[in-house]
Amino acid sequence: MNQNFDILIVGGGAAGFFTAINIVEKDPKIKVAILERGSEVLGKVRVSGGGRCNVTHACFEPNELVKFYPRGEKELRGPFHQFCSGDTIEWFEKHGVELKIEEDGRMFPVSNSSQTIIDCFLKATQKLGIAVLTGQSVQSIFKKDNFWKVETQSENYIAEKLVLATGSNPKIWEMLQQQGHAIVSPVPSLFTFNIKDSRIKELPGVAAQVTVKVKDTKLTSTGPLLITHWGMSGPAILKLSAWGARILFDKNYQFTIFVNWLNDVDAEDAEKVLKTLKQEHAKKAVSKKSPFDFPNRLWESLVLASNIETETKWADLSKVQIQNLANQLTNGTFQVNGKSTFKEEFVTAGGIDLKEINFKTMESKLHENLYFAGEIVNIDAITGGFNFQNAWTSGFIVANAI
Repeated sequence: MNQNFDILIVGGGAAGFFTAINIVEKDPKIKVAILERGSEVLGKVRVSGGGRCNVTHACFEPNELVKFYPRGEKELRGPFHQFCSGDTIEWFEKHGVELKIEEDGRMFPVSNSSQTIIDCFLKATQKLGIAVLTGQSVQSIFKKDNFWKVETQSENYIAEKLVLATGSNPKIWEMLQQQGHAIVSPVPSLFTFNIKDSRIKELPGVAAQVTVKVKDTKLTSTGPLLITHWGMSGPAILKLSAWGARILFDKNYQFTIFVNWLNDVDAEDAEKVLKTLKQEHAKKAVSKKSPFDFPNRLWESLVLASNIETETKWADLSKVQIQNLANQLTNGTFQVNGKSTFKEEFVTAGGIDLKEINFKTMESKLHENLYFAGEIVNIDAITGGFNFQNAWTSGFIVANAI
C-alpha cells in the first residue's frame, strides 16, 4: 500500500521540522509527513549547546553573518537577506519561545533547555496535523511520472514534492548520486588538536587570547585558546579546524602550528617589552608573575621552555634568553598529531555540490520538486549557532518556494 502526501520531508531534525511547520502555517490544506529513521526526532537539537540549544547568533547583518561559513559564504548571502537571525528570534517569539543573547553573541532559549525548542516543534506539528513518522529508514528514492516515490523498510510513500533534510547521511548522498547529483566527499569540521608537549602538559584548563597559524598554509585564526588534557581547543582552534577542514584532512591531521600568546605582538616588539621589564623588575624572579594578560602558570611554563631557571632574576637575563622568551611568547611551535571530535556537535564539511542548487528556492537544478534544507548540502559553519541558522534559513526558503 502506498501512503500519499502532498509533501514528504526526509529527516526529523531541526531543518526538517522547521520546513514542515512553515509550509503548513502558510497553507493549512497541504498534507505533510516527516520521515525519521531513528526512534526519536530532533536528537541533535537535544544535545546542542551542552543541552541548552544554541538556536542562533546575534549577528543581524547578512553580509557579516556569511563570514562564519567556511563553505557556503557566497551562496548564503541571498538566503540570509530573506531570513536572517532577527527573523529567527521573531519566529520563535511568535511560537512562545523567548531567546536571550550571551556575552559571546550566542543565543539560547531563556529557559536554558533545548527541551523548550523540541516542545515548541512537537506542539506545532501536532497542532498543524503534520505526520511525524519515526523508525522510517529510507531505502530508495525515485521519480515516477510526476511523483516522488520513497520506500522505507516497512512502507511506500508517494508525494508530489520531496524535501531532503537528512544532514550528513552518506546513504542518502549515495541515492542522490544515483539521481545524478554530485556530492563533495565529507570530511570532519570542528575538531580539537591533539598535542603532546611538555610546555602545556600541566596546564589543562588554562585559556589565553591568541593568534594561531598552520605552518605552510594561509590558515590563521584569532580568539580564545583553551589548553586541554589532550592538547588545544577553544574558539581559535575550532575556527581553524573549520576553515582548514579539507587542508588538514589532506595532511592526515599531522601538522605544525605557531601560537602567538601575545595575539598580535611580534617577536621584535616582544623583545623591547622584555628589555623594559628587565629594567623595571631587575630584582624580581622572572618566572613568578606573568607581566602579560594570561595566567601565571602559562607564563612560568614559557619561561622554563626558554632555558630560564625558576629563580633567575630579571637583571640576570642574557640577550639569548630574552630572544628565546620573545620567541616562545610570539611564535611557539607545536606539533599536532591527530584530532578529537568537539563534544557531540559533530559537523561535517561536504554534501551536495552547491552549484546544483537554486538558492532562491533551495530546489535541485537537476530535478523538479526536489528540495534541500540544512546540512545535507555542502555548507557548514563554525560553532556558535550558525549551523542552526542555516537550517532555519534554508527551511524557510523551501517552505516559501513550495
